[in-house]
Amino acid sequence: MAVQVWHKTNYPGVRFRESSTRRVNGRPDRYFVIRYRKVGEAVGWQSDGVTAQYAARIRGEIVQNIREGKHPQSLREKREMEIEQRRNEQERQEIESRERLTFGDLMEDYYLPWAKKNKRSARDDFCRYKNWLAPHLGEKPLKEISTLDLEQLKQVMYSAGKADATVKQVLCLVRQAYNMAKVWGHYEGDNPCKGVKFPSPNNARQKFLTKEEATLLLSELRKRSPQVARIASFALYGGLRLGEILSLKWSHINTTQDIITVFDTKNNEARSVFITDPIKQVLNEMTPGNPDELVFTTKKGNQIRWLSKSFIIAVHKLGFNEGIHDPRQKVTFHTLRHTFASWAVMAGTPLFVVAKALGHKTTVMTQRYAHLAPKSQKKAFEAVALAGQ
Repeated sequence: MAVQVWHKTNYPGVRFRESSTRRVNGRPDRYFVIRYRKVGEAVGWQSDGVTAQYAARIRGEIVQNIREGKHPQSLREKREMEIEQRRNEQERQEIESRERLTFGDLMEDYYLPWAKKNKRSARDDFCRYKNWLAPHLGEKPLKEISTLDLEQLKQVMYSAGKADATVKQVLCLVRQAYNMAKVWGHYEGDNPCKGVKFPSPNNARQKFLTKEEATLLLSELRKRSPQVARIASFALYGGLRLGEILSLKWSHINTTQDIITVFDTKNNEARSVFITDPIKQVLNEMTPGNPDELVFTTKKGNQIRWLSKSFIIAVHKLGFNEGIHDPRQKVTFHTLRHTFASWAVMAGTPLFVVAKALGHKTTVMTQRYAHLAPKSQKKAFEAVALAGQ
């Protein structure tokens, strides 16, 4: 092992050794140390910016602190204090950053980009932010938004004629944005939505199509968009939600047993849908793809994110929503699923069977269709009457 040779400098208590392998500026790299009170501590290499003069200055500060009883009293303590100072400064900057962060900053820099990658409703979130939240909360720091601000936002929306469902959706967006801000470390404190009374909209669909209206609608859709007509047939005759239809793959369709297995459901529980003649007719019009390919895609072969305007245009041309202001009575795409359930109940299908077909975990959601089965209810009364005779 080579003997380390230490060289003195022009500065008291500062010396160095030269490296046999490291070089800087064409000369051996120098490793500086300082010594005081019989204690030696390494300062560092010349290649890292350390000089004899720098080492002497550090030693002088330490010696002076020892004399005056101040800190740091060693190079190690000095480095630990510098690390702590940097940590404190970083925490201070983070706190200031959180305090300066506005609701608009949160939405545009963090939440909406995250929603675009993780939520199907990202487009709706953007519209709700742009139309309602940006104008009223966008420039406010997160920590300054209060329950009162959100109550005032509610009143602004109601004054603009917005329904309970719309107001609730906007408030839910605010609540989720704050929750995610806490997860990401951009906000500390209570969620201002905590004290807000959320509307309880009665938005259960009541309108269902007659057989004549359904025939007219499908016929009009075929003229405008055969694909939208096929998607509508799946909803009408299979009771499927739009999201469930757009997530179907060819491997989910078993034409041998006439069953479609729906995996991407709202309650995350797979269910079976039977292929009846109307759905079979739609499938016969299509060319099956590979098992992992989607049944319905865009022209470029990508997944459809939202339904084209063909459906709205067809409904408008047929005048289904003319003069109707109650959203529960308007024809929307979801009306087709509602029609499936209504027709099933009117045909005498028990509610628990309809609930299973729709993917409801309980019959609570299906109870809205009970009034469509008066004959079944009448049979219950007649059975009791006969039993009492």
